Parts: sequence; structure tokens; C-alpha cells
Amino acid sequence: MQVLSVTPEIFPLVKSGGLADVAGALPIALAKQGVSTRTLVPGYPVVMGAFSRMKPLLTYSDIQGSEARLFAIDISGLDLLVLDAPHLFDRIGGPYGDASGAEWADNWRRFAALGQVGADIAAGAIPGYAPDIVHAHDWQAAMTLAYMRYGKAAGVPSVMTVHNLAFQGRFPAAIFSELGLPASAMSIDGVEYYGGVGYMKAGLQAAWAITTVSPTYAQEIRTPAFGMGLEGLVNLRAADLTGIVNGIDVDIWDPATDRHLAANFSAKTVKLRTANKRAVEERFQLDQDGGPILCVVSRLTWQKGMDVLSSILDEVVASGARLAILGSGDVALEAALLAGAARHPGRVGAIIGFDETLSHIMQGGCDAIVIPSRFEPCGLTQLYGLRYGCVPIVARTGGLADTVIEANEAALGAGVATGFQFAPENGNSFLHAIRRAVAVYADRPVWASIQRQGMKSDVSWARSAGKYAQLYRSLISRKAA
Repeated sequence: MQVLSVTPEIFPLVKSGGLADVAGALPIALAKQGVSTRTLVPGYPVVMGAFSRMKPLLTYSDIQGSEARLFAIDISGLDLLVLDAPHLFDRIGGPYGDASGAEWADNWRRFAALGQVGADIAAGAIPGYAPDIVHAHDWQAAMTLAYMRYGKAAGVPSVMTVHNLAFQGRFPAAIFSELGLPASAMSIDGVEYYGGVGYMKAGLQAAWAITTVSPTYAQEIRTPAFGMGLEGLVNLRAADLTGIVNGIDVDIWDPATDRHLAANFSAKTVKLRTANKRAVEERFQLDQDGGPILCVVSRLTWQKGMDVLSSILDEVVASGARLAILGSGDVALEAALLAGAARHPGRVGAIIGFDETLSHIMQGGCDAIVIPSRFEPCGLTQLYGLRYGCVPIVARTGGLADTVIEANEAALGAGVATGFQFAPENGNSFLHAIRRAVAVYADRPVWASIQRQGMKSDVSWARSAGKYAQLYRSLISRKAA
């Protein structure tokens, strides 16, 4: 089975969030299911710098304003198709915005071009290559499916994966004339969205099947609270909607071999985590005492519930816990958490920014990871936590609810608990969960049992990749029928 995956980012080349991890790990996992994946990605500078130029597979004299070329490369076990369009992607900054964080004004043009090329490939533009399935990830790739629908690849089965419905790619109606779509596409059952053009909406409308990155999130986006204005369309497509929880790359995230850690360990040698804990205490200048260290490894945003954490930070310290925070985001939230660290030296440490090595050490050394998200389509940090014996304390939403088994009396008695859950957006509930965790931590045998149970959880891609392969096969069967 041949799958064309279209994504705006992919690990290990370019990453702004969990989407890159999924796009990089899923093809490798699918290979074990008999599925061959080629991934189309934009030619950002970091991507173009990863390989030497060779003869392009395709050339464009004019795509969204200038010429472009398509290259094929193999990197880290990934079969990549790279769209080299310097006028669109050769820029200093992130994949979606400049160094200051401001979004590129022509993002509509940049990702329309990605979609056009994706649709061309789906229609057989590359000699000898005809994908059986096209799989688009998030709004930046969604227009691939619209171009397929109104072009030569309308009969090729397609999947639209929603990683976060809050980001939709909404643009003014004035851009439509430059998209190269027929006039009929500017309609309510096409790309039109509240009087403008909606990229995510277009993908949801055109896809043969829609997936989200957890079963609970698939149900949540059918409601006004989580549907972000698209719940009506999502409900119309409910029969084609599936939630498949993400996995992680268990070769990269393996505490027994992780080169980032101060000391490696396994479920049988959990006590060896102590060396990593000391490294966390040193890096965040935390007191060394018998209380647990809770960590945050997150974007510091409203969605992630960081304002809720800030509002109860003093009470968290009063509970006996210490707190290590790593992340960046909203300036006001960064300032609030830094102020909390200043109020509680030795009890709270905060580092603004991101450090891959430190994130591994925190998972390997902190006792628990707190994730108070208002909504979380899947989440990966709780999966890393389970893998590393860093007990998740999570909001009961999306993939967090699907992947963490609440440590209530029944689960503790049965020895199956892997973490703590609480109602999202509720500071009192969040604080109560932390206090429960601190109390359980005092009973070290019980806490060790929770750690070991979490470390036994299957957080790999194996099961989820099998579900994607099954979905692909069902769509191909539907086409044949």
C-alpha cells in the first residue's frame, strides 16, 4: 500500500509541536503494517540544508508566484518529497512565522502551494508513483484534499487528521481568485467559511475520512465548547470520524538507553532515577528534600492552562511539592511564573525557552508532570511521563483522559493506576489532584507501583499504526466497491 502524507513539519528536520513527532514516527510504524509512506514537506532552509541537490522529480515554472522544484530524499528512515519554493519557504524564522513569532502574511499562499503539489502527486505527476491514499495533517496540508476534490485526483481516497482544531487557516475571501480552484469551490460545501476561505474546513469537507489524535477529542469536537465553529460540519461527517490516539517513538524515548539522562533506568531499576532528580534540582536551583518535584514541559499558553497553574502556585508550594517549569509562550504567563519562582526560591524554578536535553532529564528525574490543559487533542508529554516513571497529573480532557488511568481507590486497589486526573479549568480540582498526589507520594511503595504501571503502558505507535492501516484499507475497499 502506497500512502502520500502531506505535512507542514516533520521530526527530526523541523518541529514546532507534536505534529512533527507524529509525522516523523507514523511512517516508520506503518512500514511494519505493510504500508509504504512518502511524505511531502515544505523546503524550509533547515530541510534544504539536510541534503545535496540532485535532479528534481518535478519542476514548476510558476506556482503561487514563482518557480519551484520537487526533490526526493531519504533521511532518518523517512522517504521525503521536498517542495523547494524559495519565494515561499526560504525564510529566517519558524515554519509559520518570523523570528518574533508574527505569522507570515502569505501563509495562505505558502500552504496553497503545498496543497497544489500534493494534489498533483496524487494525480500521478511523478512517473511510476501512484499513491493509494493521501493523508493530510492539519490546516496547512488540508488544501491538498480540496485540490484533489476539484481536480484530477478526485477518485483517490483521502484522510484528514486534525491535530488541533483551534488552528484552522482562515483567510479573507479575496484570496480565492488566486487559489486556482473553480468558482464552484467558493461555496458552503467547498472552501467557503463564514464569508472567507477556510483551509481546515475545506479539508474536512473534502476528506473521505477524518481522524483526530484521540477518541475523546473526536467526541469533544462535535460540541460547541471544542468545535471552534466547525462542530456543525464535524457532526455532518460524524460517520466518517475516528479518534486514534498518538504514540511516541519508544526508541528515542527509552529511559534505559536515553543518552540525555544523567542515569539510565528501567521499570525494574526505578531507584536509579535519583541521579536525574539531582540533576533537575541543580539546574532549577531547587532545595534537596523529601518532597516530590512536579514539572511542567509545555507551551506557556491559555490552552495549556498555565494561567490556572499560576493562580494556585502558592498553594502548590504549601502542599510540600517543588515545581520545575520549562517552556515559553505568552509573555504575561512567562512573567507570572517567573514571579512565582522569585517568590519561592528553592521551591519553584522556571526556565523560559526550550531545551530538548533538559526535557528528557525532567521526565527522567521529576516525580510527576502536571498538564492542566483546557483542551488537549492528544498530548505527548504525558506519554513521555508514563514511559519515564514521571507520573502524569492531567486535566480530564482529550487524549489526556484516554491515556492516563486515574488513581482512585478502585484503581489503586487493583494496581492499575498510572496517574491523576482532574476537571479542566478548575483550580480547586487541580489543586486537589496535586494534594492527592503529594499524599500518595508519601507512601513510596504505592507511588512506585504507579510508576511501574505507567512504564508498562504501551505508548508506542504499534497499535495506533495498525488502526491507521485498517482505516486505509477500508477506504481502498470503498473505492473498489
